[in-house]
Amino acid sequence: MVEIVFLAPFITGILAFFLPKRAGRQLLVGTGAIHLFLSLLLWKNRPESIFKDYFAVTPEGLLSLLVISLLFFLISIYTIGYLKENNIQKENIFSGSILLFLSTMTMVTLSDHIMVLWIAIEATTLASAPLIYTHRSSASLEATWKYVLICSVGIAMALLGSVLITLAMDIGNVDVPLSYPALVSVAQKLDPLWLKAGFVFILVGYGTKMGLAPMHTWLPDAHSEAPSPASALLSGVLLNCAYLGIFKTNKIMHAAGLGDFAGMILIVFGLMSILAAATFILKQNEYKRMLAYSSIENMGIIAFGTGVGGLGVYGAVLCMIHHSLIKSSLFLSSGNILLGYKDRLIKNTGDMIRCMPKTFIAFFAGFAGIAGFPPFGIFIGELFIIVAAFRTGHYVAVGIFILSLCVIFAGFANQVMKMAFNNFDNNNDNFDNDSSDKGDSNKKVCLTEKASLVWPQYILLLTSLILCFFIPDTLYQTIVEAVTAIGGGLK
Repeated sequence: MVEIVFLAPFITGILAFFLPKRAGRQLLVGTGAIHLFLSLLLWKNRPESIFKDYFAVTPEGLLSLLVISLLFFLISIYTIGYLKENNIQKENIFSGSILLFLSTMTMVTLSDHIMVLWIAIEATTLASAPLIYTHRSSASLEATWKYVLICSVGIAMALLGSVLITLAMDIGNVDVPLSYPALVSVAQKLDPLWLKAGFVFILVGYGTKMGLAPMHTWLPDAHSEAPSPASALLSGVLLNCAYLGIFKTNKIMHAAGLGDFAGMILIVFGLMSILAAATFILKQNEYKRMLAYSSIENMGIIAFGTGVGGLGVYGAVLCMIHHSLIKSSLFLSSGNILLGYKDRLIKNTGDMIRCMPKTFIAFFAGFAGIAGFPPFGIFIGELFIIVAAFRTGHYVAVGIFILSLCVIFAGFANQVMKMAFNNFDNNNDNFDNDSSDKGDSNKKVCLTEKASLVWPQYILLLTSLILCFFIPDTLYQTIVEAVTAIGGGLK
C-alpha cells in the first residue's frame, strides 16, 4: 500500500507532540528507519495505490522519495546528538513537526494529481514553519513569517496556474481526470495559450518554494534561523519537492509540443538564480546564509539544465541528487560549528582544522563537492549541462552560467578558507591578530565531536562519492525513465 509510506510518519508525528524528550528522540530514529524500509520496499515492488487517481509510484517521485528517506534517517541520528548538546524549548513540538514534515514531503513524491500535489506542497509549508521558529527569537519569528507569507503567495500562484490548466482543458473540450498521466495523454488537445499561462504561474509559484530568484528572499533567513537538522531538510529535500511540481508540469508541456517555450523560461529563471547567488555570496558574513545562497545557486543550475534539455536534463537530475546529499552534510556540519563556536559569523570562527578536525574534514569535503570539484557528482552534472547547452546553441547563456559559477566558487572558497585555516586563539579568540576582531567574544571552542555528530555527514558524502563511480542499474534506469518524459537522455 503506497499511502502507508506517508501515513506512518504522520501518525508518529502526532504522537511525538505528547511524548517526553527521550521518547520523542527515539521515535525520530525509529520512524526514520521504518520509513527507509518502506521506501526500499516501494522501490523494489512498485505497488499500485489504493487511490489510483491521486497517488502513484513514478520514476521522478521514486528518486525524490529515496533521497528523502535516506537523508531523514541519517539526519535523525544526528538530531539525537544535536538535541543533547542544544537546549531547545518545546522539544516535543520540534520532534512532532519534523515528523509531519517528513510525512508531507513523502506525500509530495507520491502525489500524481495536480491538485493533490498542490495540497501536499502547501502542507510542507505548514509543517516546517514551526521548525524555523524553534529558537523563539525575534529574528526567528521574522524569518518564519517571511517564509509562510512568501511561500503562501507563491503557492497561491501555483493554484492559479493549476486552474488555468483546467481552463485549457475546457477550451479544448477535454474531459479527463486531473492526474498527470491523464493530462499528458491529452496534452495535444489542450488550448496552448492557457497551457502556457498555467505553466508560467506554476513555475513562479513552485519556483518560490524551490528558491528560484527573484522569489528566493525567504530562503536565506529561514536557513539561518532554523536548527541545523531542519536546515538540512529544508535545503536537501524541500527544494526538490518544489522542483517535482515544476518537473511534472513540464512533462505536460513537452507532450503538448511546448517544450521549447517551457525550456526558455526555465533557462531565464535558472540564470537569474545563479546570478543572484553570485552577487550575494561574495559578501556573506554568516556561514549558514552562505550555504543558503549556495542552495539558490544549485536550484538555478537544476532549472537551467532542465531548460536546456537533452543531456542537460540528465545532468540536472544528477545535480539534484548530489546536491541533496552534499548540502545536507554541510548544514549538519554547520550545526557542529555553531555548537562549538557559539556564533554564526564567519569572522568569529577559525582554525577549524585544529579545533574541530572531524567536522573540518566533513565541511571541507562538502565544500569541494558542492563547488563542483571532481570526482563529486555535481561536477559531472554541471559538465553534462554545459555540453548540452553548447549542443543546443545557447552560447551566451552558457557563458553567463560558467562565469557565474567561477564567481560563486571564488566567494565560497574565500570564506571557507577563513573558517578552516585562519589563526584562532582558543583562549582569546584572536583572529589573524586583527585588532578589530579582538574581544568580539570571550568564549572557547567547546564541542566533543561525538560519533552521532560527524558520521552522518561522512555517510552522506561517501554515498555521493560512490554514486559518481557506480550507479546501480535500477537507479540508472529510473533516472532515464524520469528524464525521457521531458526530452532528456544521454544522447
